[in-house]
Amino acid sequence: MFKDREEAGELLALKLKKIIKGQDFVVVALLRGGIVLGKKVADYFKIPLVPLSVKKIGAPSNPELAIGAITADKTFYFDENLIDRLGVDGKYLKEMSKAKAEEAKILQNKFPPLPRLRRASKVSLEDKKVIIVDDGVATGATAICASAYVRKHEAKEIILATPIIGKESRGTIKQYFNKIVALKIAQNLGAVGEFYEYFPQVSDEEAISLT
Repeated sequence: MFKDREEAGELLALKLKKIIKGQDFVVVALLRGGIVLGKKVADYFKIPLVPLSVKKIGAPSNPELAIGAITADKTFYFDENLIDRLGVDGKYLKEMSKAKAEEAKILQNKFPPLPRLRRASKVSLEDKKVIIVDDGVATGATAICASAYVRKHEAKEIILATPIIGKESRGTIKQYFNKIVALKIAQNLGAVGEFYEYFPQVSDEEAISLT
């Protein structure tokens, strides 16, 4: 069990020492929880930190069950197998995607502009080795969506780094990453917060202060 996100971020940075060598790396931290860990990793290696808002799309009968995820620029991921199994209709997906993309946009706009294609901003993901950081991975929907965003921006390599990931989820999502780095692999992962002694929500103000 981790004391808090700060400790988990420090331990994750140490775990990444064998991987992060040189300055062609960028940390993409998922808002909000992932930004605390991403800041620790970015500061440790003195590499750029990019905050990314990815909103989970929940199932109709269970909003906590992710059937997909979407970013502010409408990069999305849908778990087609789960959607088929639950019988989720297209109208629901369309409405929820629109609403969640707007939520992601509102949050993203509170932070510095995201990198754009073809080196149009100070931090580019093009030809970079990108470390996607989150405070835990349950279903993996938001992590997969983040990988799609990073891939669209022509990253050279995509690495997922997280303190805790479910064994089943790791097997499912590994195809979307060049490498997955985790401190713990849980046989059964119900809620990420169960693996932290102190796991409060991260406020917008706190997240902004870290960027």
